[in-house]
Amino acid sequence: MAQYAIRRVVLNFFVLWLVATLVFLAIRVLPGNYATQQFAGLNLGGVTPEAIAQAERTLGLDKSIPEQYVEFMTDTITLDLGESFRTKQSVWSELGDALPYSLELGMLVVLVGFSVAIPVGVISAVKQDRLPDYALRGLAITALAAPVFWTASIAVIFVLKWDLFKIDVANQPHLWEDPKGAIQWYLIPMFAGGFASTASTMRLLRSELLEVLRQDYVRTARAKGLAERTVIIRHAMRNAFLPVLTVMGLTFATLISSQIVLESMFNIPGVGRMLFQSIFIRDYPLFQGLVIITTFVIVFTNLAVDLLYGFMDPRVRLS
Repeated sequence: MAQYAIRRVVLNFFVLWLVATLVFLAIRVLPGNYATQQFAGLNLGGVTPEAIAQAERTLGLDKSIPEQYVEFMTDTITLDLGESFRTKQSVWSELGDALPYSLELGMLVVLVGFSVAIPVGVISAVKQDRLPDYALRGLAITALAAPVFWTASIAVIFVLKWDLFKIDVANQPHLWEDPKGAIQWYLIPMFAGGFASTASTMRLLRSELLEVLRQDYVRTARAKGLAERTVIIRHAMRNAFLPVLTVMGLTFATLISSQIVLESMFNIPGVGRMLFQSIFIRDYPLFQGLVIITTFVIVFTNLAVDLLYGFMDPRVRLS
């Protein structure tokens, strides 16, 4: 397993280099840069090409693409992700300000999603081809087909129309600062995102559990007189849950970048919203840094999930 982990780490760093290169080139393919975007936004008729050139020199955008790439990769290797063009703060500082909001929303979305998906998937498998199974599968298909922004919009309409609860949040509190205010602020996006993420996990768990329940060792456990709950929880769930573990790992890995729509809709200053804004204003260092950090989290979370497979299932041998 140690050799497998080392090979995967080397491969992961190759993936990081490839992503960093593609991101560096992709954002520069877009028309304009930060200097031209800002002057265009100001709509000043007296802006001269000399003023734009001076702004580009200040930002280092006057250098050739190869020079910028070498400087970018050198700084990245030393963990220097540069400074945001807009705020003049380091990318690490910007990430530190936005990350708690994304993690809070992401953890709440995952909590809602998995707390619903796991019991629903089990009930649907146990009640196969009965009324609860049909109803729960219909709910899963609805959740799978409904875009998260549509679900959130419908929820907002119902809350405003029927005045279901009062939202009295004057600022943007963290959970550890004002739990009640933070939950009120996150309530609609966390349920909208959790509802959208429920479907795939529920359907996967149902199909895997149905397959496991047909295995010989499950029939043997039932023949021994074990309670049905014991058979499902102690014998069937452990093996059926392995593929779900991969989905959970991928979900946790994308917490900081998968909430772009919800963060933009509900004005949550998280990483997803910051990533979108950095593309829009051509803030090269901020966009590059956020994508590299997100990629790092995703590829190494996948590695951790693969290694965890070997510990949970002795039949799995990583080589």
